[in-house]
Amino acid sequence: MLILFFFFLRLTSSLHLTTYILHLTSHIYPKYPSLSQQAGAWCFTHYNRMYHPRAIFTKEEGGLNAEYEHLTTKVAVINVAVERQICVKGPEAEAFVNMVITRNARLIKPQTCKYVIMCNEKGGIINDPVLLRLSENEFWFSLADSDAGFYLEGVNAMGKYDCSIQEIDVAPLSLAGPFAMATMCKLIGEKEAQEMSYFGLTEATINGCEVVVTRTGFSSEANFEIYLRDAHRDAELLYGAVMEAGSEFGIREICIPHHSRIEGGMLSWGQDIDNEVNPFECGLDWQVNTKKKEYIGRDALLKIKKEGATHKLVGLRMGGKPIDWYPSDFYHVHDGKELVGYVTSAWFSPSQNTNIALAMLPMDLTMEGTALQVALPDIYASVVGEVDVAEVCAVPFKKIDSEEGRTGMSKTGIKLN
Repeated sequence: MLILFFFFLRLTSSLHLTTYILHLTSHIYPKYPSLSQQAGAWCFTHYNRMYHPRAIFTKEEGGLNAEYEHLTTKVAVINVAVERQICVKGPEAEAFVNMVITRNARLIKPQTCKYVIMCNEKGGIINDPVLLRLSENEFWFSLADSDAGFYLEGVNAMGKYDCSIQEIDVAPLSLAGPFAMATMCKLIGEKEAQEMSYFGLTEATINGCEVVVTRTGFSSEANFEIYLRDAHRDAELLYGAVMEAGSEFGIREICIPHHSRIEGGMLSWGQDIDNEVNPFECGLDWQVNTKKKEYIGRDALLKIKKEGATHKLVGLRMGGKPIDWYPSDFYHVHDGKELVGYVTSAWFSPSQNTNIALAMLPMDLTMEGTALQVALPDIYASVVGEVDVAEVCAVPFKKIDSEEGRTGMSKTGIKLN
């Protein structure tokens, strides 16, 4: 029944229906969605079985393109509470984590975090969370949209590892934009904020709320994420404090800026990658540790590495009218008259002044400069019924806020952290 509610919520901007459904599900979600609604959210989707705002600025204000402009010129708060937090804790927590991720968990120091992937036995990517290591024996998996929490419980169901695995009452908010650092300095102190390294982690108290702050995020701009403990109790306290701290910089809530994350080559699980995509196809081969003796998916990954991937996720610059809404389906990529691949993510990029995309293609069509065609929906096609031009290009499309200025989606596979 809830699935039907989710469906209707995506199709309507009715305030009464939205309020009613959010009330029905308040027991599974902190107060962030109602706060997002107060901020103007008029479209929601579901993510990790929770409500997730998809549009906040009105069409009269410029919609999602105006949200992008706000992100890149001021400071934005982004509701990412849908990233469920799965805590692995106990004497053998490190050994368990080392079995389910492809990186070496033993090299992740306490009070830091890393971007990681989990693969199935065939080498497909089950999830790509940020992994927080709070202490020697406590890890948090900050999950993308999937049932990976149940997967982690299943791996440990036979009691092989001496550790507990459970979802905890923690929900994150994201701060992003050129004034994110200034806002965070006001929240936790200048020294603590400015000295935090990329993928660094610190614990703090904000307005009486116990939080974990990381230098991570899902846009090309400067990013922080604030993980709130006791989220159901303290969501309003933290949200209010963040909005007050950013008020002098024009803070507003926006939705996850997909045009910005595509510009930075940041992958969205379930859209760009899933359990049928392996790391060698999407620029995440640097995540595959060939020296670890045992972890789930190791044999399959070593085989794929030896034989070579058949497809690769690449960047595209595309023609067509400006894409300003979420794709409802894959857009087909053609090489002449032949269907050769598909677009996974696409949007109009203000920084590039063109439509940009990530697309899965056969290896022989992934060289920079390769000319292709994309079949866009009628609303975006330059000429209805005809394909638009596209060209393979390097990713990221623009410099991102990081120590290296690039992500794992770069053509060389250089890692972000």
